Amino acid sequence: MNDQRVICASGDLPDGGRGVRFAVDWHGQAMPAFVIRYQGVAHAFLNQCGHVPVELDWQEGEFFDDDGVYLICATHGALYSPKDGHCITGRCSGKGLTSLPVEERDNRICLTEHRLANT
Repeated sequence: MNDQRVICASGDLPDGGRGVRFAVDWHGQAMPAFVIRYQGVAHAFLNQCGHVPVELDWQEGEFFDDDGVYLICATHGALYSPKDGHCITGRCSGKGLTSLPVEERDNRICLTEHRLANT
């Protein structure tokens, strides 16, 4: 049984650089999502600010601040940890990003759908 969905090739994610957007079925609704690489590890989240439901990227795939340290909401300037989506500062009122389960294997980044279904 194939319980993973390939999002992109591992080489498509530079550390602290451009992310890859994709769509995910979240509780029966199609939602925008993204995957980035930070400190060598791939992390994925729903593409939705914790403040109001707007997408984070200021240009398609651009999720990091200028220093490549935090994820930033282009609309409100809220900063999030790229490791776990925790709100660092801004108008997110303590609400972080919703993380999605991903694994990296065989030079591919995969969404682990069976874990997603149990979320």
